[in-house]
Amino acid sequence: MSVAPRTHFLLFLISLLSRMGLSRYIEDIEAADGLYSLLSLDQKRDSEDFIFRRPLRCLDMLATDGSYTFVASRPQLACAAFIIAEPSEVISLELSDVNIDCSAGDFIKMFDGWVLKGEKFPSKQDHELPLHQRYTDYCSSPATGATSRSSQNVAMIFFRLHSADSGFTLAIKKLHNPFPCNIMSQSPEGSFTMVLPHQRRNCSFSIIYPVEIRLTDLSLGHAKSNELSPKRQLWSGCSGSGDYVELLGGNGVDTSMMFPVADLCFSLSGLAQMKIGCDNSVVRLVSSGNYINRVSFQYRLLEQSELPKTQENALDNFCSVE
Repeated sequence: MSVAPRTHFLLFLISLLSRMGLSRYIEDIEAADGLYSLLSLDQKRDSEDFIFRRPLRCLDMLATDGSYTFVASRPQLACAAFIIAEPSEVISLELSDVNIDCSAGDFIKMFDGWVLKGEKFPSKQDHELPLHQRYTDYCSSPATGATSRSSQNVAMIFFRLHSADSGFTLAIKKLHNPFPCNIMSQSPEGSFTMVLPHQRRNCSFSIIYPVEIRLTDLSLGHAKSNELSPKRQLWSGCSGSGDYVELLGGNGVDTSMMFPVADLCFSLSGLAQMKIGCDNSVVRLVSSGNYINRVSFQYRLLEQSELPKTQENALDNFCSVE
């Protein structure tokens, strides 16, 4: 994947930090040496045993397997690193060389997903684990709290260190996931297929850009015909069927707090498309577990001229577009 989409992704993250009141970190991120190389998966390796290494920053984004070391030069009381992999991967995290004082209030916590603006991805409705099991706290149990494995292609680490020279090393390794579920896209354009084989769960594909989504194929075990139901016209929609696809739009990452744009609960072989002018656009597959359900779709970034004006938004002004 090229550097450009990842640069776009980083700019979106910086925008979110501004909204979260963390603007003080943005200059450090933008000025960091080798910023764009950090976002490239095309790291050159001299051999299979090569391990990419670099310092970890108090606020960071990591997209490459490797070893990242943080050493505090002063008290660091609110630090976090966002980790992202390819859609078909999950993330393994391991702490080593930990030098912190848990009794003084230091902590290192790993999270199965992302937290942005107080919202969590995946939402508690879409994740298989209860929220408390998604946190791994090193201080609570150093023996078992040193490792964590995500359920999807994003993970996160929070840490607070009160003393200079405190620190730790974080090892990141990405693993193949045969049935990806709850994906955060790194790119504003592409295509994907989600499959749920007899699993009672929900899967979301989150695209943190305003995009046009084209559903190219939908197979629901019970379905026999096709019909697209815009939510603004039919609020009862497909939720009673147990197996359906819905399109969501919003400006956060928690799918349970997003606006339902449309749903589809009948098999589709053809093309259904919709433009969603939000910071976050989501394709969500809901499955009863009784069938093998599959949805294929394409997505592309909306041009500036395609973004809806606030006063002209046909979807009840649910997204504010400047």
